Amino acid sequence: MSSQRPLARRRRAVAAASAVSAGLLVLSACDKPTPMATVTVGKNSVSVEAECYEDGKTIGKEEATKCALKKSSDTISVSQGETLRIGVDPEIADEGWALWLNGQQVTSPFKKTYYAFEGVDLFAEQSGQAAPKTIYISVVQQNKAGTQVQGVWNFKLENADA
Repeated sequence: MSSQRPLARRRRAVAAASAVSAGLLVLSACDKPTPMATVTVGKNSVSVEAECYEDGKTIGKEEATKCALKKSSDTISVSQGETLRIGVDPEIADEGWALWLNGQQVTSPFKKTYYAFEGVDLFAEQSGQAAPKTIYISVVQQNKAGTQVQGVWNFKLENADA
């Protein structure tokens, strides 16, 4: 009987070591997640990983524009005059980020992890044309000059009043 106890312990030790090895193998196969950006309107929030991101390396303004024009399926509904809140991970804020609408930069870069655009009227009628039903916005990680772009996070805003 006493000879079976060490054998059972060895089996458990081997099984535990195998489980740890398998877990490490699975983790090493995973890609590192990109930093997150979040858009909040009222009580609703949508968080996304980057559309384009090279782990902190510069992707270039031309590539960023292409990425910002990719249509996102991550949607949030916005009523006229509602506050649009954007939150970013600290590593995005450290470099700076700007808000782009439909592929065009519309703000100077912020160095904050959170910014609220109060009373935003993104869906206003322009030049006698009806208000759009959807707008695509992007959080673009970039330096102040806009010469070093490192990531793009895309969202789709739907006009709740349309």
